Amino acid sequence: MKHWMEDYLVVENRKMDGHDLGLYAIFDGHSGCKVAEYLQSHLFDYILSESCNRLYDPEQPDFWRKPVTAFKKAYKSTNNHILENVVGARGGSTAVTAILIDQKYLVVANVGDSRAVLIRKGKVKQITVDHEPQKEEEKEVVESKGGFVIKMPGNVLRVDSQLAMTRALGDTKVKDHITVEPSVTIEKIDNDTNCIILASNGLWKVMSNEAVAECVRGIEDGKKAAEELITEALVKGSRDDISCVVVMFHS
Repeated sequence: MKHWMEDYLVVENRKMDGHDLGLYAIFDGHSGCKVAEYLQSHLFDYILSESCNRLYDPEQPDFWRKPVTAFKKAYKSTNNHILENVVGARGGSTAVTAILIDQKYLVVANVGDSRAVLIRKGKVKQITVDHEPQKEEEKEVVESKGGFVIKMPGNVLRVDSQLAMTRALGDTKVKDHITVEPSVTIEKIDNDTNCIILASNGLWKVMSNEAVAECVRGIEDGKKAAEELITEALVKGSRDDISCVVVMFHS
């Protein structure tokens, strides 16, 4: 059964406090697109303005002093707003967000099963965590909150028989049994870094990290690389929405 495209993405350059920032994200909506649409418009603003300790520096956003804390607080406050104010929050969305700082450092956070990888010297490294109920530690979090994980038709594990991931934004019906706390990592970008790739699980369902790295090998343009990956995923039979962002550094 066909449905409207529920993926949203961000590719934006922004200047802040004398720094050049690259903002990149994939939001994979489910059971509607309202949550993903809201994240596209607002999540980065929450992250960059987040401040949690004004006793030390009342003018300095926590993003600069405590980026991991800023990401986690922003995801939580954004989700609270979604649950209280966004029509259609019965659905939800994954999120993988990356902020590139002065082409030197990359801060990446994610909830759900959208993924980011980094390719350095041609070798691929996954820099996000897939939050899926088949992982014992993720299942334990759900159960500790009073939820359950059950196998549904198609051999798919779901939280409370509904959600195929253990972390997401929105999802009013299961909000008490999942978490919106993102996994956050910081990577240094050096002369050996080839590119970073963010994509929704429509890509990762049918392509391994290694296959993705091989597909973009030798391509110097990020847009072309993303198009090649989407085409390859379709050839391999992906039936889910597919969104992809590729940021090239050194070919």
